[in-house]
Amino acid sequence: MGVSKTTKVTIFLGFLCLNLFQLVLGRFVVEKNSLRVVSPDDIKGTYDSAIGNFGIPQYGGSLPGTVVYPKENRKGCQNFDDSGTSFKSKSGAMPTFVLVDLGDCFFALKIWNAQNAGAAAVLVADNVDKILITMDWPEADGSSAKYLKKAVSAGEMVNVNLDWREAVPHPDDRVEYELWTSSNDECGFKCDMLMKYVKDFKGAAQILEKGGYTQFTPHYITWYCPQAFTVSKQCKSQCINHRRYCAPDPEQDFSTGYEGKDVVVENLRQLCVFKVANETKKPWVWWDYVTDFQIRCPMKEKKYNKECADGVIKSLGLDLRKIEKCMGDPNADEDNPVLKEEQDAQVGKGTRGDVTILPTLVVNNRQYRGKLEKGAVLKAICAGFEETTEPAVCLNDDVETNECLDNNGACWQDKAANITACKDTFRGRVCECPVVDGVQFKGDAYSSCTASGRGRCKLNNGGCWHDTRDGHTYSACVDEGEGKCSCPPGFKGDGVKSCEVSTIDECKEKKACQCSDCSCKNTWGSYECSCSGDLLYIRDHDTCISKRAREVKSAWAAVWAILIGLGMAGGGAYLVYKYRLRSYMDSEIRAIMAQYMPLDSQNEVPNHVNEEHA
Repeated sequence: MGVSKTTKVTIFLGFLCLNLFQLVLGRFVVEKNSLRVVSPDDIKGTYDSAIGNFGIPQYGGSLPGTVVYPKENRKGCQNFDDSGTSFKSKSGAMPTFVLVDLGDCFFALKIWNAQNAGAAAVLVADNVDKILITMDWPEADGSSAKYLKKAVSAGEMVNVNLDWREAVPHPDDRVEYELWTSSNDECGFKCDMLMKYVKDFKGAAQILEKGGYTQFTPHYITWYCPQAFTVSKQCKSQCINHRRYCAPDPEQDFSTGYEGKDVVVENLRQLCVFKVANETKKPWVWWDYVTDFQIRCPMKEKKYNKECADGVIKSLGLDLRKIEKCMGDPNADEDNPVLKEEQDAQVGKGTRGDVTILPTLVVNNRQYRGKLEKGAVLKAICAGFEETTEPAVCLNDDVETNECLDNNGACWQDKAANITACKDTFRGRVCECPVVDGVQFKGDAYSSCTASGRGRCKLNNGGCWHDTRDGHTYSACVDEGEGKCSCPPGFKGDGVKSCEVSTIDECKEKKACQCSDCSCKNTWGSYECSCSGDLLYIRDHDTCISKRAREVKSAWAAVWAILIGLGMAGGGAYLVYKYRLRSYMDSEIRAIMAQYMPLDSQNEVPNHVNEEHA
């Protein structure tokens, strides 16, 4: 279909899976969503569309697909099967959107006919510029609605029971669930919502998996490029294995940023991480890899690449060679077994329909419909257990993961100082540089954490180099700043792993030992001064003195110390004598005065005078 830029098109978008009944109360509102055309370039842009008043809109999600304009029955009023037309997508192909013209029959009939022919969505378009309207059922105020309205108007009590108890099958004591996701983190709100969910739900998911209560399987949607477009630049930039496995461009812009094939490769790597982890009986490690990759390797920071991914894999203790062998060659002109299996799994089986929208959660082969949020998803999973077999995590919100006990949670650790960046929370383990004895550690918390600020040298020497030689301790730690290690004077090196003795002539560089009787000798990282003969070197004055002069000086110092001591002792004795004499004189005077002027408050006063005469 060709549309010029000046043509205004009114589009009505009808999602499939028709409901049997719908009753609308209150003010009527035309619900809108956006329809974005990615290619071709001449009609590229965003258009308004009205959501149908029937079907199941995928709120919070998006659905990419290929538009098909039928050669016959373009208004969709006839059964497409009569003409042998099918819109059902083949395994690995993008969903088909059928474009039909407005008019001649009800909206619901158009949608019904297209749905029966295998369409994933229907676009009803009109080339007349007019206000958007909402597609509705024929006779929307028909018998069912009429009877309800009559009953309410007559004052009768109308009871309605909404029952979701059987919404999720619950046959036994184990729940099987799967998440259809993507490693793309540049698709806006949808990607942010998905990443938040994975981080929040990780702790509960790992507890359920470790306890054997659930069997979780991650999946990734891919499409193949139609044969007619295999040489196009879109297919070349979005596909691997010669256009067999494709993903949309992350930024929806083929001229900048990452390409769709980058997303396919990382999706494949995450699938292989799960397979290798599953072989080691630790399938829950997939949650660690995905969350760590989101944090450490975002597209915005240009780290969405193999090098960053390999670093995450190694930190988790996974076998990198097995993962690379599982991924195979993305440039090979052959099927990739892992991605081929994913494309086959996209086709609906049993009670589950085709998976075409990201994200999609399936619990016990029943598609989950609701908000992708930890509490809501956990309730859906817990509803999948046979009654009385629910695990404790379904009955208690206080979830403890204890992930730091296994490989330190792939976080940084200083075993010598017994310090770790791993921290258990109810959302699973997180890697955060710690605070120890008031000292803050800084770093990425995965490969490094360095002490910073005052007091850092007390903790394992601040992670810096140190050594002891000839009774002297040398350290590269500086107890200030942001935690940098600097070799001390006379040394050179990185300050962390090594500091080597400098080849500089310290005696010459520091102009040491300049007195006439002095001699200088370079030592390990410093220098040493000495004097000839019996002379002693005085470093503070850079001079040499004889030992006898030093001995005489020491003797006089001892004499003076004795004299000062004797003087202090004499002064102390005089003060004691004076105090005792004064006390004795005071008592004698009081006794004499008491004989002539007795004091009322004094019953008896010692009389030393009488005692002497007696």
